[in-house]
Amino acid sequence: MAAERLQKVMAAAGVASRRASEALIVEGRVTVNGEGAQLGQKVDAACDQVLVDGERINIDPDRVYVLLNKPRGVVTTADDPEGRPAVVDLVNLPQRLFPVGRLDKDTEGLLLLTNDGELAHALMHPSFEVERTYVALVPGPVRKKVLAELKAGIALDDGLAKPRRVRVLEEERNQALLEVVMTEGRKREVRRMLGQVGLKVERLARVAYGGVELGDLRQGKWRFLTPPEIARLYAATGGSGAG
Repeated sequence: MAAERLQKVMAAAGVASRRASEALIVEGRVTVNGEGAQLGQKVDAACDQVLVDGERINIDPDRVYVLLNKPRGVVTTADDPEGRPAVVDLVNLPQRLFPVGRLDKDTEGLLLLTNDGELAHALMHPSFEVERTYVALVPGPVRKKVLAELKAGIALDDGLAKPRRVRVLEEERNQALLEVVMTEGRKREVRRMLGQVGLKVERLARVAYGGVELGDLRQGKWRFLTPPEIARLYAATGGSGAG
């Protein structure tokens, strides 16, 4: 892709109108590859990094970032040999997208899909400790002792599972809603961890990932991420990823 004027690229990325983007550049709030941006400067989406107020923006129009509310019963694979419905079937776009990590078949909620391989890899890599927030429906009430055990970490067969945070959101009769924040995405980790303390998960949903929230998006529906949301994902990985 040929280099284009910075304010035009910023406007195309959804940061602001071209005129407002020019104002941001003049005010010194934009950097290109770590240097203060100049009005009329040209940038190349393939190799340049643009930050606005210290947050990286996506300037490559070929890169796609999608948030899907995955229903239960849908598998997180591009192609399922058993012929079960897959998440890619729910997002009708010409680009070949792949999911950022996996949600097991019975887990619902927020799933990110993209064709930005570098960012996806960084989001999934344990070293960046990107937060994933889950809400679990379990039998209640949940005793304080159980919460303390969870906070201390649970030994699983593939290592220690230790949530960054865990709390009871609400309790009613014989059920409770738990919020569990993890920083890695091992297979069925939340279910296995809760099972170890006697909490059988009746329903599990991911509601946030790397500062991006599911909100009120209906199950089975998807939407494009906004520029601020994409910037949050870059920030969660220390600015990793291209574009």
